[in-house]
Amino acid sequence: MAEPVERSGQRRLRPAPLIFEPAEATADPEHFFDLESIEDPRELLSRATELTLAFRAAADRATEFQAVAAAQLADPRRFDRLTEADVAERAQWTEDYARKMIEFGRDLIRTNGRPAEE
Repeated sequence: MAEPVERSGQRRLRPAPLIFEPAEATADPEHFFDLESIEDPRELLSRATELTLAFRAAADRATEFQAVAAAQLADPRRFDRLTEADVAERAQWTEDYARKMIEFGRDLIRTNGRPAEE
């Protein structure tokens, strides 16, 4: 299942890796990482939990990369810098959310240079 990982002084669980499904499997809308074929509820709960943790971790990482990209695009040192409104429009965010993501991205860049490696 998940194994502990040290990251910036906190102990986090490293989720099970996502296994990509073949194209044939994704054609069936009822198919989801072969969960529908697991009959033992203990095994189903375990694998579904692993997938939940993996997707959460992937979403968190993707959000960090979004924030870094937003901060880079809004960097006042860039000659082609985007405004907060432009970043919001590109990412389909509100302008207020774009402002917060830009600041979050700047904090990540200051702290790590980019999102922290797992």
